[in-house]
Amino acid sequence: MAKENQGVMPRWLPLVGGVLGSTTCGLLLYAWSVFIKPLNAEFGWSRAEIALAFALCCLVFGLTTYPAGRLSDKFGPKVVVLTGGIILGIGFVLSGYIQAKWQLYLTYGLVAGFGGGLVYLPPIATAPKWWPDRRALATGFAVVGLGLGSFIMAPLATYIIDTIGWRYVFIYVGAAMGIMAVFAAFCLPVPPAGWKPAGWTPPAPAPGAAARKTRDYTYQETFRTPQFWLLYVAYFCAAFAGLMVIGHIAGHGIDQGLSPMVAAGAASWLAIFNAVSRILIGLVADKTGTRASFVGIFILQVVAMLLLYPSGSVYWTLWIVAALIGWNYGSMFTLFPATCLQYFGPTSQGTNYGLLFTAWGLAGFAGPFVGGWLKDMTGTYYIPFIVGAAVVAISTFITALVKPPAKLDE
Repeated sequence: MAKENQGVMPRWLPLVGGVLGSTTCGLLLYAWSVFIKPLNAEFGWSRAEIALAFALCCLVFGLTTYPAGRLSDKFGPKVVVLTGGIILGIGFVLSGYIQAKWQLYLTYGLVAGFGGGLVYLPPIATAPKWWPDRRALATGFAVVGLGLGSFIMAPLATYIIDTIGWRYVFIYVGAAMGIMAVFAAFCLPVPPAGWKPAGWTPPAPAPGAAARKTRDYTYQETFRTPQFWLLYVAYFCAAFAGLMVIGHIAGHGIDQGLSPMVAAGAASWLAIFNAVSRILIGLVADKTGTRASFVGIFILQVVAMLLLYPSGSVYWTLWIVAALIGWNYGSMFTLFPATCLQYFGPTSQGTNYGLLFTAWGLAGFAGPFVGGWLKDMTGTYYIPFIVGAAVVAISTFITALVKPPAKLDE
């Protein structure tokens, strides 16, 4: 018999852990574009060279989530997040002392990226286990901090850069990030076997299916399904465009004549809607399903990418388009783990979603770097944003057509 919600920690606690952990990762990743100008001014590095640091961080961050998921499934989320938080903080602080590109690539790209990957995945796998009645919403809370972190980081980093210099952003914020991740680690208990919320009854099986007992996919079985790899391609394509914009939107605004603080405002509006959408899309998806939500946000993202370049010279149009891109980009971080959970079950969710999320890491390397390379080649962001729109269109078609895999018998 399933255990009711008795004698265990309150189930909102993992939501707090998710918010703290993902906010830490948001501080790490989603305001990188504000560093483009000061790094270029001090060292003379090109857009592509500066974007490579962000691209490496995204790549390492994304690839680390797979082992992080497996370790979380095996040893529990607390030890994984605690270890990652310490590594992340050290790497980010050391980035404030760099004197060469390779040092930035090492401290920010490799060390901080690795720590961030350890911090990010375990809360996403843990929180929905406490909320089987609202899994998409719980997932939204577990990832909302990525948007909150970037909302905080863009104006904060710009202010610190303007007053005392870019190095202090890494030093002060890095210390804060490490502390936040440690607190997050202690907010991630795992529910006892057979636990369920008090008063909640699992949905009844479909008529005629009561006699059939099914089980979750193992991670080996998950990786053999075509549905998993279709979701992988869709994740890569959607993240490619979003991360290209995040890595360059402030630089785009400055190129179009906006002041650095006003251009950073575009990154902040992107971050606000990036955060809000992660929870609100969970409410929608719990009612309408993930497929309709996916198709809607990806169609909007294609339109927004096409509007991004012509909107750049007027601050309020750039902010509106940035907000729309943030909404669509943030939504997928609720929809993809919720879909993975729906398709393959909760038993190996940490490992399954950990591998699926490596698509984001590959896109995080490709998107910002390709955007910077195309900008250096053409002298404009017009071509990079058009390429981003075309890539997102692939995600639209895949998510419209993919269907859940067949249920497995016990």
